[in-house]
Amino acid sequence: MSDFDIFLKKAGDFHGHICMGIALGTRISLAAMKALGLNPGEKHKNLIVYTEIDRCMTDAVQAITGCSLGHRSLKHMDYGKFAATFINTQTGKTVRGTIKEHYGNDKPIEEQLQALARIPDSKLVTLQEVTVNIPETDLPGMPARKAVCARCGETIMDGRDAPKGEKTLCRACAHGAYYSEYK
Repeated sequence: MSDFDIFLKKAGDFHGHICMGIALGTRISLAAMKALGLNPGEKHKNLIVYTEIDRCMTDAVQAITGCSLGHRSLKHMDYGKFAATFINTQTGKTVRGTIKEHYGNDKPIEEQLQALARIPDSKLVTLQEVTVNIPETDLPGMPARKAVCARCGETIMDGRDAPKGEKTLCRACAHGAYYSEYK
C-alpha cells in the first residue's frame, strides 16, 4: 500500500467518504509536507496551513497535517480556490500548493483515484515558494490580546476588536453580525 493510499484512507475516514476533493487535498498535502521536510505521519507544532476553500480539500489537509482551527494552526482564507499554503515556522520555508489541471467527474471515482495515484507529483501538484506574514495575534498559543466589547460585553480575543472612537467594539457590534436575535 502506497503513502497516498494510506493517507487517502485516513482523510476519507475523517471526512466521511472519499471524493476527488479528498484525493487531491491528500496529494497537495503530501507533496507540500515532503517539500518542507516534514513527515505527514507525525504531529508538527511548527506547521501552519492556510487553506483557500471551505470544501472537502480542507478536511484532507486537516487529516494529513494534524493542523486545526482550535489549535490555531489551520487558517481559512475564503478565496474559493483549490489551494493551500504550508508554513514550517521553524525553518521559515513556505510553499503554496495547487493542482495543475482540473479533474472532472467523467469516470467512476474508483477509476479516477487509480489514475490519480499514478500521476507523479511533478505533473499533478504545483508547489510555489511564497512568504506569509503571520501577525502575532494569529500565532498558535495563548491569546496575544484580549478586550471586552463596550456594547455587548463579550470578550474579544486575538486582536479581533474594532475600535470606534473611544470605544472598543467587537466586529459584530461595529460592522453588523452574521446572525440576528430570534424574536
